[in-house]
Amino acid sequence: MKFNHAVTLLDAGLPDLMERWPAGTFQQILLTHYHMDHVQGLFPLRWGVGARIPVFGPPDEAGCDDLFKHPGLLDFSHTVAPFVMFELQGLRVTPLPLNHSKLTFGYLLESAHSRVAWLSDTAGLPEKTLKFLLNNQPQAMIIDCSHEPRPQTPRNHCDLNTVRAINLIVGCPRVILTHIGHQFDAWMMDNALPPGFEAGYDGMEIVLD
Repeated sequence: MKFNHAVTLLDAGLPDLMERWPAGTFQQILLTHYHMDHVQGLFPLRWGVGARIPVFGPPDEAGCDDLFKHPGLLDFSHTVAPFVMFELQGLRVTPLPLNHSKLTFGYLLESAHSRVAWLSDTAGLPEKTLKFLLNNQPQAMIIDCSHEPRPQTPRNHCDLNTVRAINLIVGCPRVILTHIGHQFDAWMMDNALPPGFEAGYDGMEIVLD
């Protein structure tokens, strides 16, 4: 995320962070949760040389593997609390509880003119998070949608029916689906998404005021 000339890395699931970005590219890291596919890039990064890198995330005492025991240059002291807004170089960030097998936060990201919700990983949304989004409506909502439409919400991740039901409440004009599984990808080749919905993709840029 780029805002006010500052760059925040949202999750660190790529294993080759140091090859993709030169030292000093981002000022801090914002984590949704400590499952390996969202933090594996931190394991080699922690042994870098230079200033400490603040890592913001949920208060998960277990973390992932030995990240907390051997943090290297990563500073994990910046735990955040549900619905308690904080700022990153002027960008307002509000943690939003999600439904996942590990303590997980989504985030509402706000500037003076725009709101964006990042909601992954999750299976549906807790009632308090739904109410918060209804009262603080985002212009864009990037949400976990791993599965094609199913009769019931799957465990840990949303299907398309669940995301549609969420947006009937939230009323976001632009819904971007992420965490897409192979079967859902194949389903989209033969089926259209609802109006206002689109599939995210690698390298996608979302520009807001």
